[in-house]
Amino acid sequence: MTDCLFCKIVSGDVPAKIVRESAGTVAFRDINPQAPTHVLVIPRDHHPTVAELAASDAGLLAELVREAHQVAADEGIAETGYRVVFNTGAQAGQTVFHVHAHLLGGRGLNWPPG
Repeated sequence: MTDCLFCKIVSGDVPAKIVRESAGTVAFRDINPQAPTHVLVIPRDHHPTVAELAASDAGLLAELVREAHQVAADEGIAETGYRVVFNTGAQAGQTVFHVHAHLLGGRGLNWPPG
């Protein structure tokens, strides 16, 4: 999609602090971090929401989750704990409609969230 911010990051048209890449995903630092570690993991292919990704390509969704865990390991937070969040829809706080996992860690994360 030509107007999608995350598609532009995937294509290199918009810069991002990339921390990890796989065949199907790109992981980069959030520009407005909510925790010491806040990385977004996205599929290279455009899928608006996690529900749509799950329905169309369960293998890619699994890769996205594996990559989120690998980022947590690379960042040194896999052992202490981390959170993976998918906001689905505007009312849930999704602002970019290209599915993305928020990987958060490096501090205590309260429950319930927000």
